[in-house]
Amino acid sequence: MEIHCHSLLSEEASSSDTGVLLFSPVPLSFWGGTDPSTGKVVDAHHDLCGINLKGAILAIPGSRGSCTGSTVILEMLLNSTAPKALIFREREDIVTAGVIVARELFGRELPVVITNDEKDFERLKGMDGKFVNIRNGFITARRNGEAAPMELSPPIQFLGKRQFDSTGINLNASDLAMLDGHRGSAAARAMKIIITFAKLQGATELINVTQAHLDSVLYTGPAVLMFAERLLALGDAKFTVPTTMNAISIDQQRWQSHSIDVKFAANANKLANAYVTMGARPTFTCAPYLLDSAPSSGEQVAWAESNAVVFANSVLGAKTQKYPDLIDVCIALVGRAPLAGCHTAAGRLPSIAINAPPPDSTTFDKDLFWSILGYCVGELCGNRIPLVLGLEDSKPRISDLKAFGAAFATTSSASMFRVRGVTPEHCILRPEMLRQRLEITDLRQCFMRLNTAIEPSVSVIALGNPHFSFEEFEALAQLLHDSEGNMRVKASSVRLMITTSRDVHQRITLKNIAIMLDEFGAEVITDTCWCMIRESTITHENQPQENIMTNSAKYAHYATGLVGRKVHFGSLRDCVEASLLGKRTLEPTG
Repeated sequence: MEIHCHSLLSEEASSSDTGVLLFSPVPLSFWGGTDPSTGKVVDAHHDLCGINLKGAILAIPGSRGSCTGSTVILEMLLNSTAPKALIFREREDIVTAGVIVARELFGRELPVVITNDEKDFERLKGMDGKFVNIRNGFITARRNGEAAPMELSPPIQFLGKRQFDSTGINLNASDLAMLDGHRGSAAARAMKIIITFAKLQGATELINVTQAHLDSVLYTGPAVLMFAERLLALGDAKFTVPTTMNAISIDQQRWQSHSIDVKFAANANKLANAYVTMGARPTFTCAPYLLDSAPSSGEQVAWAESNAVVFANSVLGAKTQKYPDLIDVCIALVGRAPLAGCHTAAGRLPSIAINAPPPDSTTFDKDLFWSILGYCVGELCGNRIPLVLGLEDSKPRISDLKAFGAAFATTSSASMFRVRGVTPEHCILRPEMLRQRLEITDLRQCFMRLNTAIEPSVSVIALGNPHFSFEEFEALAQLLHDSEGNMRVKASSVRLMITTSRDVHQRITLKNIAIMLDEFGAEVITDTCWCMIRESTITHENQPQENIMTNSAKYAHYATGLVGRKVHFGSLRDCVEASLLGKRTLEPTG
């Protein structure tokens, strides 16, 4: 059997190592979904969970979720735990960007191809588990159909310099000067990477951006630190636009009390400080839309971090692609980005309309409803921008849209969503749009899937994914008091832990909310977020490793793979009740 394919990277090697095909119809987030040190899939909600990708040829529709997938594939390439080749159903940007950077800065690469159409991709299912080869535009299965033993070899290494080709991209005089090194070596390297990425996306020109938000600050391993240090070593790496930083891997002010390995903390600090040296503002938040520097409607920006991108495009009306980690740094260095995707009017049009039940038609608390709905909409639309109907009178709060966007960005690869009558950009329902409907039963089934805990015990309450806002802290403070205004009493066996930004923490300190939380026994963590927190941080000595509870659909999805705990998922009210009793009080029926 032969299936046509073509390379996503025009300068890619013409052949690849052969390997056993691993096929899945489900997109995969490489960050949070794989362990780069081993190559194993750890996403508990993925059908490949427990399978090792090392040396295999992986066929998936595309990536989803985190922008950090680019750094994870870079780690895998340098660790020799990567697949031998990647086959996607359609163009994929996040993981492919990591391969581009690996080639440009580290001389490592693997073949990345897409099938010619959806039917060809579905035919790959018949090759699952078989020995296949990718060569000269064809994916070929072993004739006898049997799997052969895999001989693991290192990724393709390119020694010496390859000819760089900028053909197809209309560069202005400033771009050409940067490419030629007149703005320094770091800018020249960054410009090469951006041009290659632009060609991947089919862009023909670059645009100016007014600001950047970096997601590359997460320490995924030695490779991401090497990337930053190689740029710094060039001696001229300076950001040219205002640049904010995402949550990092540690709380710089409190990490010593979080049972974090000293070497890991040192490397995480080095990575964060490298970008501060380049000129980034140490905001350390995954909710940059809450900062005073948040962009205005129509502003062209370059943001990474999936939930931040979705919120910027959808709620603020700013214009950014879902930039992969590493690419975000390159754009910050040169202030130029590909004119593609959500930077364009055409790239912001929805192609699927989804009817949703209104919040008051369900038994979910309002905050829980929006989180579940975002997760379901993301699953349903995949890589399409959705137009959600039926919520015109719902009047969501900013925290509701924040929860929706984070959950949506977990299961979808799209850079934005539209909710008719809610989000700012007007959109008409076009006849050619795909139509889908979500029922209350769909939301309940999703809710049950995210509740993976078998028994009711709770040892950790995880709040703040994305970072808690000031308004969410106010809501929490109210729930921690009874109807007479008396402070309720937390169970001693439970840790209530909240991640937020330094900016918001300063605000709750001024309003005496921080003192009240401390009296209750809650722990507020800044700089880092639940996506980065390790098991050692949430485990007390002699504390049983029982279930974790969260009000975030995003964290409910990733938690088992990140910290090895089963999850209770509920509303903020449910989480507070569990913190008082040490267990979930009601069965999660929705």
